[in-house]
Amino acid sequence: MDSAQPIPQSVLRHAGYLNFASARVLTGLASQSMTIAVGWMIYDLTHSAFALGFVGFCQFLPRFFLTLVVGHVADYFDRRIVVLVCQLAQALIAIVLTLAIFEGWITAEIIFAAVTLLGAAQAFQQPTSTALLPNIVQPSMLQQAVATSTSLQQVAFIIGPASGGLLYGIHATAPFITSAVFLLVASVNILLIKVEKRIVVREPVTLTSAFAGVAFIRSRPVIFGAISLDLFAVLLGGATALMPMFAKDILHAGPWGLGFLRAAPAIGALVMALMLARYPLKRDVGRWMMIACAIFGVATIGFSLSSNITLSIACLAILGAADTVSVVVRSSLVQLLTPDEMRGRVSAVNSLFIGTSNQLGEFESGLLAGFLGPVMTGVIGGIGTLVVVLLWIKLFPELVKVKTLQG
Repeated sequence: MDSAQPIPQSVLRHAGYLNFASARVLTGLASQSMTIAVGWMIYDLTHSAFALGFVGFCQFLPRFFLTLVVGHVADYFDRRIVVLVCQLAQALIAIVLTLAIFEGWITAEIIFAAVTLLGAAQAFQQPTSTALLPNIVQPSMLQQAVATSTSLQQVAFIIGPASGGLLYGIHATAPFITSAVFLLVASVNILLIKVEKRIVVREPVTLTSAFAGVAFIRSRPVIFGAISLDLFAVLLGGATALMPMFAKDILHAGPWGLGFLRAAPAIGALVMALMLARYPLKRDVGRWMMIACAIFGVATIGFSLSSNITLSIACLAILGAADTVSVVVRSSLVQLLTPDEMRGRVSAVNSLFIGTSNQLGEFESGLLAGFLGPVMTGVIGGIGTLVVVLLWIKLFPELVKVKTLQG
């Protein structure tokens, strides 16, 4: 990382970006808080591990089926309005869940339906919000904007689950009421964003236009290499999904230890994102992405082999920091190299790939751990990540040669 003097103009002085970032943080806090509350509530109702897993499946399903539709919506309509509608829809779902709990007619089926609708709203919101950012800040500020947004989201990922659990302990309705308020305030922030009017060319919706995002990514080696590298690194490095097993059976740390382990990657990610926001990468960004993914693999191996909780937490913090470098480089490259009229469709495909890798990575790690145990699963995953990095250096030399993210 280049340690040159920090760039003179802070993205936080950009009024539109402040509204955007505030909305992202509030939405993230609401989402994380509701996720924790829903998990506890569904387990209280069913006492079933399968039901807990089915919650994740309900969130993934709409993302999978709506990807192509999401891309068209994000490219053909005002992105602020799309994000606004998604936030209002999530607020409405939170209010309905509050009433269901308060009136006593909450059931597992209602929760599954609500989570599916939340997943559908988030399937539209996340890629549209990503595609909106380049309409707010100049290309020269995009890397700093992405890094700052990432750091703020990590704060939400740290505070959101804790606040959701605390509020649920006060009353089951509290996290949903709070989330609804956060989402409504986020909606106001989105309305306050001013962007230059986009010239939208509405092509007929055909099979070719629907798959245009996939075709565009496949035809651009730098974008395809960055997205696929991140996908396989996360897919193979999913041993962190086995944290409860490591905490209980290997580290003998108990619930408090699991809490520290879960927080460690987000803390590492937050520190790195703040560093990148203050001191953006100036050169050799493709090489830095490869190095970061390799460090991610080494940290996964270190965590898997550790029998000391302090060392395990350190490895997870390093893992989170390395992942953030990869995320910032990939996100910036995708936005800078994609024409505005294609950003929605490309962001939708990117969101599907990254979301799929997280969930399939957890499934793969759980399945493999059933045969080999958590330690060997983590070691194999970390080694697999290192092998992928070496392969991608050979397969995507254009990505390695990318010098700058300045646009």
